[in-house]
Amino acid sequence: MHNARLVAAREFLENIHTKTFWLGIISMPILLGLSFTIPTWLDKTQEARRYVVVDESGWLLRAVDERAQGPDMAKVLAAVLEIHHDGDEALDELPPVLQALAPELAALEEEVGEDALDMALEAAGEAFARPDAMGLPVAFRDAVLMFRDEVAEWWRALPPGEAADLAEGLSRSRYVRIEPAELGEDPTAELSRMVADEAIFAYFVIGPDPVAGSEGCRYVSNNLTDTGLRDWFLGLADAEVRARRIDKEGIDPDVAARIQESLRFESRQVTDEGIEEEVVAEDFARQLAPVAFVYVLWIAVFTVAQMLLANTVEEKSNRTIEVLLSSVSATDLMGGKILGIAATGLTMLGSWVLFVLAAVSIVPAWLGWELPSWLGSVARDPVYLGQFALYFILGYLFYAALLVALGSLCTSLKEAQNLMYPVFIVLIVPLLTMLPIGRDPSGTLATVMTWIPPFTPFVMMNRAALPPSAAEYAGTTLLMVASIWAAFRGAGRVFQVGVLRYGKPPRILEVLRWLRHPTI
Repeated sequence: MHNARLVAAREFLENIHTKTFWLGIISMPILLGLSFTIPTWLDKTQEARRYVVVDESGWLLRAVDERAQGPDMAKVLAAVLEIHHDGDEALDELPPVLQALAPELAALEEEVGEDALDMALEAAGEAFARPDAMGLPVAFRDAVLMFRDEVAEWWRALPPGEAADLAEGLSRSRYVRIEPAELGEDPTAELSRMVADEAIFAYFVIGPDPVAGSEGCRYVSNNLTDTGLRDWFLGLADAEVRARRIDKEGIDPDVAARIQESLRFESRQVTDEGIEEEVVAEDFARQLAPVAFVYVLWIAVFTVAQMLLANTVEEKSNRTIEVLLSSVSATDLMGGKILGIAATGLTMLGSWVLFVLAAVSIVPAWLGWELPSWLGSVARDPVYLGQFALYFILGYLFYAALLVALGSLCTSLKEAQNLMYPVFIVLIVPLLTMLPIGRDPSGTLATVMTWIPPFTPFVMMNRAALPPSAAEYAGTTLLMVASIWAAFRGAGRVFQVGVLRYGKPPRILEVLRWLRHPTI
């Protein structure tokens, strides 16, 4: 055992002293961070979709423009109010009309209070877009009447880029309607040519009577994957047409809204004490969190076990392993290598955990981001972290025994990669069943796979949201310990023969005969 510890210390120190090891540790959180930030950044830098509308109805396009402007103006007013709180220096960068609106917005906030501010800003945004909008607070009504024309003129001239800088999520920053100077006698033919030449992204044709039906309405674009523009415009047009149909039939709008209101069931759950309680966002996050933990667990087990395989093959190919065997037994060498790489893997995982905790605790405050409150509690949950560490150790030791035996049979990494395919097929199963088990942690699939040793660590981690019974935890842990013992025993017998064998890889029957050899 003393020799195994010496080998483990050697393996651990050799790995952590290399620059590539620390580069690998740093690269993982960087890649995860980039996977979140780059898509968001690319979405923001995407060029605004230019489109044209041919309105044969004579009224729907104007109504859609008003409906689109209302929510946008509400976001603009909220942004102006926030800038007003930041001080005069930030306010000076706004257009003059928004600077004049800032004190009026501050007075509105004082009148309605923080709780009702969002509703007041929505009503104010609608009032700037639609003169007949209702629900505007009295204190802000005069400001709307005073600045409406100036705001409308500023809004029509606002470029998409400036809109994106002013407030997030503005439709004006993503979709820009243009009015071509001349379309000729056949407007749709000219617009189709513009779509083909990529002068515009798409165009809409509104039929003569949208209230009566959809005849003559169409959307033309060569981009079939980006449906954002179509869905956005259709949602606004559909809401306006529905409102006019209700009005035409003489139905009271409140009655129509009540008829169309969906039936909702409040989500509740039962605690261990049998008490019913409300389901909050953190509860949903805890149900989904094990899926993320399983994915990271899979990457960790696969990466560290692969590291052990490569290390074994490398030392066998350059005959370093023969020198080591002159001082220690094959069993001590194998055990030491497994433990040393395990310590390396735990160092790597510990570093990742620290990066994650820093990401959810320090980075948002440093950059001024506001993350959901439940994110940090889930990431720091000691139950999840403890189970993750336990199942990493159990999963790694099981697969490490298999891979160190495979590595002892190979004299090159190419041979090792070929032998890895059966192990990889087994490893891929937990990923393929990750979502079904997450949806039904107590189902037949989850229960059966729980008791299959190659899958047990991943499945038990996946079931953590709806914790299995204490008997299952105890039983599966004992099962994994017994499986690891059996795997180590068999791997030791294969390792002591295979590690000194060179040339053509042995056949399966020959390896099976080695399993009967006594371990030295």
